[in-house]
Amino acid sequence: MPAKRYRVRLTEEERKDLEGQVNTGTGSARRLRRARILLMADEAQAGGGWCDAEIAKALGAHARTVERVRERCVTVGIEAALTHTRSKRKRPRVLDGAGEARLVQLACSAAPDGQEQWTLQMLVDKLVELEVVARISRETVRTTLKKTKSSPG
Repeated sequence: MPAKRYRVRLTEEERKDLEGQVNTGTGSARRLRRARILLMADEAQAGGGWCDAEIAKALGAHARTVERVRERCVTVGIEAALTHTRSKRKRPRVLDGAGEARLVQLACSAAPDGQEQWTLQMLVDKLVELEVVARISRETVRTTLKKTKSSPG
């Protein structure tokens, strides 16, 4: 197993604060679990910190979660490690209004020869063939049709 890259070393004050949060049980379950992860990973405690696999097993978390919490604590700080934040990355829409209209038009049209109705994959292939988009996933087609209250067939 590779050596830990991010090592958590809490001060006595930080440790008391985290123990206080865990002992009172105030806060969200996610925040309390992350506090417990930091307490167990703390290498400044007697006996050193636990390994990620042991922490994950003891708390019913995934080992990758333990790694991410440790990394966030070391790189950004304890408060950031305890607080869950959503990614701020916004993806551009694959289908604009004209593309959505073309998709609905296709879904409402007669199915190709030999087919009873349109499938999501057939709609995906047709949108690419008509050069409405360079590529698109079935899930995007499904959610777009669901949003417009249309369905293939």
